[in-house]
Amino acid sequence: MKVEIITPDSAIFSGDQVQLIQLPGIDGSFEVLNNHAPLISVLAKGKIKVINKGEKEEQFFEIKGGVIEVLNNKVLVLAE
Repeated sequence: MKVEIITPDSAIFSGDQVQLIQLPGIDGSFEVLNNHAPLISVLAKGKIKVINKGEKEEQFFEIKGGVIEVLNNKVLVLAE
């Protein structure tokens, strides 16, 4: 799936082959996988974890909050 993480200053991540993204929701952390149902949610302060297909290494991004939209295998994170 395609994932973009954008802050007011810049785009901090963009990838087309993401296998999993884990996010800090306001009611606890949650994960989004390929072909996830449409979703809009508010994010809390914490770390976003991204795992690309075929790679064992995880990437982490610290955020202060934000919003996520999942639609048609595309994840858009607007983060602070």
